[in-house]
Amino acid sequence: MDIKTATAIRRLRLVSAPEAVSFLVLLVCSVLKRTTDFNAVPVMGAVHGVLFILYVIFWADAWNRTKWSAKTAAFYFVLSVLPTGGFFAERKLRREAEDAVIAARARNEGVVNA
Repeated sequence: MDIKTATAIRRLRLVSAPEAVSFLVLLVCSVLKRTTDFNAVPVMGAVHGVLFILYVIFWADAWNRTKWSAKTAAFYFVLSVLPTGGFFAERKLRREAEDAVIAARARNEGVVNA
């Protein structure tokens, strides 16, 4: 895996958890708006919107660089629209990056022809 591909995966991984947190906070704010006088939906909506747009941009970049199958790319996109999906995406992307580093080290040491 080259450095640009690793960077694309890292960016997607780093934005996935904050995007998931902002989604959950937005849901809580929506409930509070309906049940109390507290209305933070406009602020949290904007924060979540920016993070979601970043997620989609980084997702598209990672898909382009990693050459994921359509199924894998769709999986990561679906995780972005689920309330806790970003946490699962972060965990899976971290494992994928770690596996790529292990494979690259093995290739550099001549252990395998991966």
